[in-house]
Amino acid sequence: MAYQYALVVYHTEQVENMDINPLIQARGVTVSYNRRRGEEPLVALAGVDLDVAAGEFVAIVGPSGCGKTTFLNVVAGLVRPAAGSVTVAGREVTGPGPDRAMVFQDYALMPWRTVEANVRFGLEFQRHGLSRSEVDARIAEAIELVSLRGFERSFPYELSGGMRQRVGIARALVGRPQILLADEPLGAVDAMTREAMQGELERIIAASGLTTILITHSIDEALSLADRLVLVSHRPGTVREILDVTLPRPRFDYDIKAHPDYAPLREHVWELLKGEALGAKEVRA
Repeated sequence: MAYQYALVVYHTEQVENMDINPLIQARGVTVSYNRRRGEEPLVALAGVDLDVAAGEFVAIVGPSGCGKTTFLNVVAGLVRPAAGSVTVAGREVTGPGPDRAMVFQDYALMPWRTVEANVRFGLEFQRHGLSRSEVDARIAEAIELVSLRGFERSFPYELSGGMRQRVGIARALVGRPQILLADEPLGAVDAMTREAMQGELERIIAASGLTTILITHSIDEALSLADRLVLVSHRPGTVREILDVTLPRPRFDYDIKAHPDYAPLREHVWELLKGEALGAKEVRA
C-alpha cells in the first residue's frame, strides 16, 4: 500500500495494546565480543527487555559505548545475541529481512550513483516481483516523500548534508518496510541542519506510519521525536528506565521546548544519564 502524505495520529490504540501484541519484542538480549587472547569477553548488552508497538517511535539514549547500536544491529539481524532473542511479528530474528530497513549516520551513499539510482539500490537485492513501472513508481514515491523531487539526477556531491541523509531515508523507505532502524541519522550534519531535519524526520515517519527505533546521544532530539525514551546504562548496557513522552504532535509546528512539560522531562532524563555518562568516562579512563 502506498504511503500517505497526510500527518497521521500517532499510535494511541497501538501503544495501549502493546503488552498484548507488540511488533518488536526483545527478551534477555545479551551480546558479548571476544577480545585478545586471554582477556575476558567484552559484554556490550546484558539482559535487555523491550517491547515496541506497531507504529511507535522509540528513541534509545545512553552514553557512548553502552550498546545502543549493538541492540539496533540485533533487531536488524546483523548481530546474533549470545543469549536472549528478538522477535518481529512473533517470528525470531535470525538475519536481515525486508521488513526492517536501516538508516546510517554517514549516509552510506554510492558517490557514482544519482539520487534516483541510490534509492533504486534499496530494491535491487529484494525480490518483490515488481514490474519496471512499479519499481519506478515506488522510487518516485519515496523521493517525493523526502521532498527531493527535482534532484533525481543529482549526485551526492551536489547535495547538502541534510539532502544526502534524505536520500538515505528514501532508500530505506522504497522497500516499504514495517520497521525503520535509525542509527544517529542526523549525527553527521551541522547543528542548524539537524534542527531542520528533526522536523523532516517527524513528518516522514508520520506520513509513512513506520515503527521506528532511533539511536541518539541528544536528549533534545529524543524528546522532540519519540513516543518513548529507553534510557540505557553504561557498559554493559541495561535498560535503566523507559519514559513516556506525552508532548503534543506535530512537535515542529511550534517550539516544543517552550511547552511547560518539556523542561521537567529533560531535567529528569539528564539527571539519570549524567551519572551514566560520567561512569562510562571513568571506565574508559
